[in-house]
Amino acid sequence: MVSLTEIAVSEGAVSEVDIAIAGGGMAGLTLAWALLRARPTLRLAVIEQQGAVERPVSFDSRSIALAAASVQQLQAWQLWPELAAKACPIRHIHVSDRGHFGKCYLTAEQFGLNEFGAVLEVEHLGQLLQQRLQNVPQEQLLMLQPDHIAALQQQQDQVQLQLASGKQLSAALLVVCEGGLSPTRQLAGFALASEHYEQTAVIANLALAEPHQERAYERFTADGPIALLPLPGKRYSLVWTTSPEQAARLMQLGDSEFTAAAQQAFGYRAGAFVKTGARASYPLTLRRTDSPVRHRIALLGNSLHSLHPIAGQGFNLALRDIAALVQLVQQMPKAIGDYTMLRQYQLAREADMQQVMTLTDGLVRLFSNRSRLVALGRNLGLLGMLLCDELKQPLAHQAMGYSAMQRLQAQLKEFSNHAAL
Repeated sequence: MVSLTEIAVSEGAVSEVDIAIAGGGMAGLTLAWALLRARPTLRLAVIEQQGAVERPVSFDSRSIALAAASVQQLQAWQLWPELAAKACPIRHIHVSDRGHFGKCYLTAEQFGLNEFGAVLEVEHLGQLLQQRLQNVPQEQLLMLQPDHIAALQQQQDQVQLQLASGKQLSAALLVVCEGGLSPTRQLAGFALASEHYEQTAVIANLALAEPHQERAYERFTADGPIALLPLPGKRYSLVWTTSPEQAARLMQLGDSEFTAAAQQAFGYRAGAFVKTGARASYPLTLRRTDSPVRHRIALLGNSLHSLHPIAGQGFNLALRDIAALVQLVQQMPKAIGDYTMLRQYQLAREADMQQVMTLTDGLVRLFSNRSRLVALGRNLGLLGMLLCDELKQPLAHQAMGYSAMQRLQAQLKEFSNHAAL
């Protein structure tokens, strides 16, 4: 049985694995589970800097918005059956521009669907992944925590890893998914471009006086969007994007004062807010690397792309990173980490990443623009979508994530067909 605590690997001895995963958060553990389902004979190592901590689900739990295509992917990995009852479906989406006439309503029923996706508290996914991976034999999975990569050396057929604990690993492929400020990414020599939005996200959970009817809201303001995502029970997950100065003031307010401020900023369209949980804030930055790959190394998740939270695309993009890498490993088990595999991973991810980055960055700039002419244009667009169902299709497809997943699967199938020739 593998424990999610430090596993003894003798100092001086080199442990050989097929794939080493730097980062044991949601992306890293999801990748480990999906890889082992695809290829049960793989030998993996997960290196996580933080010690094992069990985080119980509470009122203040943080959440992720999962597109319908992401839910399907979690179903394919046999994770969703245990998560579905703990998630809240999104059946309605309301988009508006505060102070202007533009607004748009989307309902899943319009598109013949039961839901656009779901909102899930991250602790549920983390606990499930830990439970599943605890049952994997140590011969297949080494969980090394707390530990981190202190040095690495890329060789022709492998990458050698020296851990801070003194342990040594040799892997055919190193996958880095440590988050936006990944130290291993820097150690591997990836160039990183960062662009600060001069905005800060304030996040909290809100209790409601009445049920939310499984509605999600995105309300654009001059300082940034305010998003409300439905949670189980009469709760919303709030992501309030605003100026750094305003965010600092909001963080200093008492709970009742913050609740009143959120109500005033959003209005009563989503109902009456009656309670605020613990708050957190973080500055918003667009980060992108010069390439998803180096020799024997691949990036995924926030280590590869850190996005603005507008439209809730971040974790959905990471799941497509994982799906691409897992399918390539499944198709090319004897070529793990070699040039052909990593080149195909790069081609499979770059277009999707660029499209999502362009979308999210464009929305931030479009709806933060105070020009009256620009405001008129965007509100005419929202009004057009309100009046014409055909114009809603692109927004709905983006919310559901099907188009991006279908393009990914088509591209991976094309790679497989070429390899078979």
